Amino acid sequence: MKQRAFTLGVTTGVTKIETKHSLKYPSSWPQYILVGSFAAACYMNGLGGEFVHDDVPAVVLNKDVVASSRRMLAAFGDDFWGTPMMDSRSHKSYRPLTTLTFRANYLMVGLEPFWFHGTNVFLHVLATIMFTKVCVKVARMTSPFATLAGLMFAVHPIHTEAVTGIVGRADVLACVFFLASLLTYHDSTKKCRLWTSIIFGGLSILAKETGLTIFLVNLIFDIYQRWHLKKTSVVRWTKEKSTYIKKTFIVFLTFSVLIILRLVLLRGSLPKFTRGDNPAAFHPSIQVRFLTFSYIASFNFWLLLCPAHLSHDWQMGSIPLITSLLDFRNLLTVLIFVLISTLLLRTTSGPKTKSLNQDPEAKHSENTTLVLGLLILVIPFLPGSNLVTTAGFVLAERVLYIPSMGFILLVVQGLRNIWCISGRHRQTLLSLILFLLIVHGLQCVARNKDWKSRESLLRAGVRTLPHNAKMHYNFANFLRDSGRVDLAKAHYHTAIRLWPTYASAHNNLGTLIKNGDEAKKHFLLAIKYNQGHLNAHYNLGQLYRKQNRTYEAEQMLQKCIVISPNFTLGYVELVKLKLMNESNISDLLKIIVRQSTEAEYAIMYADYLNQKGNYMLALKYYNSALSVCNCKLEAFTGAATILRRLGMQSRLFQLITR
Repeated sequence: MKQRAFTLGVTTGVTKIETKHSLKYPSSWPQYILVGSFAAACYMNGLGGEFVHDDVPAVVLNKDVVASSRRMLAAFGDDFWGTPMMDSRSHKSYRPLTTLTFRANYLMVGLEPFWFHGTNVFLHVLATIMFTKVCVKVARMTSPFATLAGLMFAVHPIHTEAVTGIVGRADVLACVFFLASLLTYHDSTKKCRLWTSIIFGGLSILAKETGLTIFLVNLIFDIYQRWHLKKTSVVRWTKEKSTYIKKTFIVFLTFSVLIILRLVLLRGSLPKFTRGDNPAAFHPSIQVRFLTFSYIASFNFWLLLCPAHLSHDWQMGSIPLITSLLDFRNLLTVLIFVLISTLLLRTTSGPKTKSLNQDPEAKHSENTTLVLGLLILVIPFLPGSNLVTTAGFVLAERVLYIPSMGFILLVVQGLRNIWCISGRHRQTLLSLILFLLIVHGLQCVARNKDWKSRESLLRAGVRTLPHNAKMHYNFANFLRDSGRVDLAKAHYHTAIRLWPTYASAHNNLGTLIKNGDEAKKHFLLAIKYNQGHLNAHYNLGQLYRKQNRTYEAEQMLQKCIVISPNFTLGYVELVKLKLMNESNISDLLKIIVRQSTEAEYAIMYADYLNQKGNYMLALKYYNSALSVCNCKLEAFTGAATILRRLGMQSRLFQLITR
């Protein structure tokens, strides 16, 4: 029934185009219900998924989300992962609004992934409906083709990472406010609500940094829409021109101020990425970097056109560097560049179809759609393209959530032009469109299954990108945690074969190898390729300690503390080695207790004080351990022994009663 209704709607709409060429088709709630239903239906089977991949550090382990005593305003001082922005280790991704939505989910339902996924699906439905409205109100599409655009956006498989991956909420939420800003600025049926649009733009930035691009889209599209003002006399100063210039100045000023504020939030340091995150960014040749990044931008466009192979992680060799102009992949870059250039030229010339040439308003409508499509496709994509600034990834499908709207506008405009000249072949074209929607919808459903669990996601990643070293490394970590050691070793070896300098793979493989000399070789290789690798130094120190090589063990543990002064385990192991005099051991134990809230370390220090006869201070730390965890038998026994030794019978009775 839905397909039949859609067919009748498109046929009726196109008939009106051919007869009256009227462009003012009112949008209706049925079309919004239709696109919203499709958007929800495609992601229903993803609601039962777990916290996977980046969901764990961004939600489960993020103190801004799960810490009950954490102040809500703390999210405005931390990055997306809960690290203070001023910290040198900060990722510098500032998305407090998204973090607050995670916290709202947590306060309402705890760490129940169903509701986190449900919120993402709701936001996707909302974005789909708003995009459909933008197609009607801003892009000036007829209602049937606006509905088609909404349906294509609802079911496009490239969106699965943004919608089914909980962390992708940043992109979806930013898109909702992006569209709200676009609508309030350009809705042709209402007066421009400038400050409302600016507020929505600001909220989009607080959801994700790419929301900043809405100000450029609004500004450039407004210049295009009002280009006729340039044709008026320079001498003649009209009220309309004055209002337009004032509005342009306000938008540009707001954009500039927000950029300055974003730079201030960096706190004088840029985020630190590794070569594995983005290999091309570390290549010394400008030509290699330019060719590779240009190809990657073209490859993103190809994924929008043909999303046959999707992955949650495109790092570490997923896309080999382009080191020569003769590389055949440069053809795709040239092809995409020619295509975009052709579309730009198209906006300055009229359509070639006879029916459209007869109506200047229809011509302007097509150009409006093309311009808006190109702006939304290109400008929001630039921050993650590596062509403007270095990103911490090679390619991320979720960053295509907003640009995909521009791509869909261009595709639907092309289909509209084909429809107008297809004549008796329209049924065939309609069948192909319906087939595409069904295939994309089924692909979304299938892709959602990959995001069900950590194992299914990693298996899908290895299957899609078998030459991605990080994919094998992450899968090996899962196999190690699952107790499948032999298979884990095989995938660690594969990761090292694909990326010989992969320090973490060497380190983790070393922890699984029983042969001490072979394990030592991998720990040393990890340190060689990453001199600041904390775990490799610690694991090598542990290996030396087991071999009774106390001096080498001490050197490794001391290096751990140099790398990370707050590394509690390093201090603990140094105490166990008993390499220092009594005063040094006491100082180390104080550091351990001060840096950790775990009861075991307080008990360790209390035991030490008890042995030295400092009973009252020992009692203090035993009680401190019990306040953290009242089921610690060692702390209870130690405290009771001291109270009995000191003859404090009443306090001993209270302790036993408690």
